[in-house]
Amino acid sequence: MCAYYFIIIIIIITVATVVHPRDTRETKHLSFPGMHLGWHCTPQNWLATMGAPPVKLVEILDARTKEQLCFLDKVEPHSTICDIKGLFHKSYPQWYPARQALKLHPKGNVLKDEEVLQNLPVGTTAKLYFRDLGPQLGWTMVFLLEYVGPLLIYLLFYFRLPYIYTHEYTFTSSPHPVVSLACACHSFHYIKRLVETIFVHRFSHGTMPLRIMVRNCAYYWGFAAWLAYYINHPLYTPPSYGETQINYALVLFVLCEAGNFSIHWSLNSLIGEGPKCRRFPHPSKNPFTWLFFFVSCPNYTYEVGVWVSFSVMTQCVPVALFTLLGFVQMTMWAKGKHKAYIREFKDYPALRMSILPFIL
Repeated sequence: MCAYYFIIIIIIITVATVVHPRDTRETKHLSFPGMHLGWHCTPQNWLATMGAPPVKLVEILDARTKEQLCFLDKVEPHSTICDIKGLFHKSYPQWYPARQALKLHPKGNVLKDEEVLQNLPVGTTAKLYFRDLGPQLGWTMVFLLEYVGPLLIYLLFYFRLPYIYTHEYTFTSSPHPVVSLACACHSFHYIKRLVETIFVHRFSHGTMPLRIMVRNCAYYWGFAAWLAYYINHPLYTPPSYGETQINYALVLFVLCEAGNFSIHWSLNSLIGEGPKCRRFPHPSKNPFTWLFFFVSCPNYTYEVGVWVSFSVMTQCVPVALFTLLGFVQMTMWAKGKHKAYIREFKDYPALRMSILPFIL
């Protein structure tokens, strides 16, 4: 009986060995993409890798010297230029993101913060060229500095502080009512701008280089001093047509200031709807916004009207020159915004011009 069981066990072992032979040879690993990276790649982790995009390497070089400034590894492909600026800032704290300009080529265009790394024409290793934009200031601070200066400078001339005119006119006032009216209008204009900057306008996170801000302040402050010197001068003479000219100019000034504020309020409401709700400005029930039927930038139209009326009111050459230069600059801004509206919106009204109805 024992011999019978022994024979059955031998048969079972023999069958098992034939069906599942022990392979004592060395195991061969299948070759998959990624083995050249120096890590063991099996079918399982290769499939997992194929499911996720590979990380990027970012090399940042100086745009002038071509010297390597920073090398970033393990950068996610969906990272934006803004994200890369943040990583670069950690290595160079003195160059905060607003101060950085990154390009694909040393003399190429500056990349926008919202551009995504994987959408750029770069390989696994992206070469970006860095340029220092210099110290930056936020838009709110820029406008506050630009507007506070003219407001205070004009008042210095109006009150005729010492060393501005001759000693005998120190702290005296002009006998002409239009001088006081002009001071009130000028002060109101810049106080309105300051209030709008703080409570109405909504600025992006953009900044302005300090050197450009200094240039802008020199422009606004310098013109404010120049026109204030002549309007408040002891030898200043009133407009040729007297009170009639002054009163008509005052009415136009008030209407244009109201229109300018109305347009700014309307644009602020449009921005408040959020970036996903993109639409161009439309007229509302406010009559001052009806200028949107004819121009793309009625805020500039009203602004030009403000300074034209102030020029007529004071009949002063420096004011007229300031108005002319402002009109040229605002026309350039209005044309740029008008073209941007036409490119973005296919149903943009064909009747609208840039700044002057039916003309420009």
